[in-house]
Amino acid sequence: MRLIALLLLFLGLAVAPAAAQPSPSLASGSVAAGPQSTARIEAELVPMSQWATPGGTAIVAIRQQIEPGWHTYWRNPGDSGGPTTLSWTLPGGVTAGDILWPVPERQRLADLMNYGYSGRVFLPVPVEIPADARPGTTLRLVTRALFLVCSDEMCVPDELTLRLDLPVREGASPLDRQWGREIQTVVETAPRPAGIDARATLSGQTLTLTLTATGGPLAGLDSDRAWFFPFDTGVIQHAAPQPGERGLNGVTLTLQTGGRLRTNGLSAPIGGVLVTDAGAWEITAEPGPPLPGATGEGALDLSEGTAGQTGTSWLAFGQAALFAVLGGLILNLMPCVFPVLAMKAASLARSAHAPAEARRDGLLFTAGVLVSFLILAGVLLGLRAAGEAVGWGFQLQSPVVTAMLAILMLAVALNLSGVFHIGAGLQAAAGSGPLSRLPGGVGAFFTGVLAVVVAAPCSAPFMAFAMGAALLMPAPLALIVFLMLGLGLALPYLLVSLSPRLLASLPRPGPWMERLKAVLAFPMYGAALWLGWVFLNQTGADALGLLFGAGLALALAAWLFGQAQVSGGRIAAGVAILSLLAVAGLSVAAVRAPRAEVGTSASSTALPSQPWSEAAVSAAMAEGRTVLVNFTADWCVTCKINERAALSSPRVAQALTEANAVYLVGDWTRRDDAITRELERRERSGVPLYMVFRPGQAEPEILPQLLTEGVVIDALEP
Repeated sequence: MRLIALLLLFLGLAVAPAAAQPSPSLASGSVAAGPQSTARIEAELVPMSQWATPGGTAIVAIRQQIEPGWHTYWRNPGDSGGPTTLSWTLPGGVTAGDILWPVPERQRLADLMNYGYSGRVFLPVPVEIPADARPGTTLRLVTRALFLVCSDEMCVPDELTLRLDLPVREGASPLDRQWGREIQTVVETAPRPAGIDARATLSGQTLTLTLTATGGPLAGLDSDRAWFFPFDTGVIQHAAPQPGERGLNGVTLTLQTGGRLRTNGLSAPIGGVLVTDAGAWEITAEPGPPLPGATGEGALDLSEGTAGQTGTSWLAFGQAALFAVLGGLILNLMPCVFPVLAMKAASLARSAHAPAEARRDGLLFTAGVLVSFLILAGVLLGLRAAGEAVGWGFQLQSPVVTAMLAILMLAVALNLSGVFHIGAGLQAAAGSGPLSRLPGGVGAFFTGVLAVVVAAPCSAPFMAFAMGAALLMPAPLALIVFLMLGLGLALPYLLVSLSPRLLASLPRPGPWMERLKAVLAFPMYGAALWLGWVFLNQTGADALGLLFGAGLALALAAWLFGQAQVSGGRIAAGVAILSLLAVAGLSVAAVRAPRAEVGTSASSTALPSQPWSEAAVSAAMAEGRTVLVNFTADWCVTCKINERAALSSPRVAQALTEANAVYLVGDWTRRDDAITRELERRERSGVPLYMVFRPGQAEPEILPQLLTEGVVIDALEP
């Protein structure tokens, strides 16, 4: 069978020149930008970022869209085939690096095993941009790509010439809207060295190769599968199983040797990629005895499933959905939701002894929450699919949204204070319309909408895992996880509204309800002030002054509208409309005002701090220092409470000094793609996130989202 397969492969290569279709760009004598294709593969040179920076490194990628039934190959193709090769034509001073190969698929053909790719594949390549590249110019990158494209019956070498015109600009570039996100994922998950020690040992009559790898991310590895892909052919028998064991500090694999080792013995190190369910890393196994700590914790799974390739298991989906419900329940206790609790409390009190009305309000409130979560999740997933680096709470990074919410909170507070009434006209016409009673059916629905809007700055325990996992799932499953979060948020109110016994225990309606409404207005005033403070930190004092003017005009419009409701005066109603126009004009002027830096920001904490960056973390750890990282934002109320309660005390300051630790603050008040990527790397979708990096440890310790002094001090101890 092996001989037949090799014969078919030889015949395929022999007829390849006749079967191959010439690249359109080559046939025309010019190099065209955009996708190029043959009958088997479409390829295109695409960027990860929208532009290149002088003196920086741009990542471009060969995008392959391979037809069903065909595949291309990894750097080591396995038992047959050949890798993709690139021949570059670049402007002066521009240099292209090696392909950053993603983890390949194991492709079995009879008793052969190949390593390659199918479907859509990105092969990233780093391109060094010279420091003298002039902003405003365009770099023309051209590469001649040779793909060996194979099916189970034949192989065809397809050559395509690909071109990318890459703009040069100053400043950090956002991700390319079409392909940037996918390329970034490939770059971040591609195998790299990770401080793993490895040894290769030949033994036995049949010269089996024992590969042991320990240390780095393999310490305490939580994976039942592991596989080794060698960089060179002839090292192992690619189709043979790779049995092995887990240990406390690593893994051991038993490999069947290939022809080169059987002939020449183990005379040089063996390089390759070790792939597990927890990740993939490059290793170099030096000849020598097996390392300790790589056995004794159970045998590895030998199933043909491809270790290291991401996917969504139903168990992971179930965990994310459960944690989303728990996170939504806890979200009701978070400070940012307190203002909406006021509105829910007023509604419950009003309908406590009207079960039908309470059921209607409970169901409509839940519907408002779920619809809002669905819309918010759809926007979030859509932006991320388009290459935008956004996370949970992303809408409050926009001054426009912050200003609108501040005005909305003020309007709700004025309504609760009795300055004006919603639905008074219907009440006059029909005696007692549903909109005239707070909140009414429509009011209940929009109270649910408002609950989601103001809950966005919070990231409750359990919620962080659920949202981080959801953003890595296929869109339908991710939407279900977001809906589970909304269900958790609405569940307490829904259960009370559907339970006659719980409703009967609430006090009967009376004059006290109007007083309760007036009292509950003050959390809404507080929310409006808080959003104004966030707006100040996003824009500056001049813009805040214009927003205050809009708030004053809104208060005047609300009072005039209330007077018109009582007396029916048309003049008051007309002036109220003019005041609302003033609100709109001043709000637009506020968000368009020139941005000015202000002295108070999320990074201004009581503890001496420095701005976070990956370079700052690496520099501190290189000096042997512990690093405490705080990812925060002005619009994150939980962050502010933690900073007041646990990150501002003399005891914590003393612990930092005694530990010789560095305190780094990442401010996410305004959009910062670097922080967003770090949150994603830690499987989080929002702030707060607290981490402690220690010298000699590859991964940081993640602290709880609700901090105490003791938690921080204990984390800083050696």
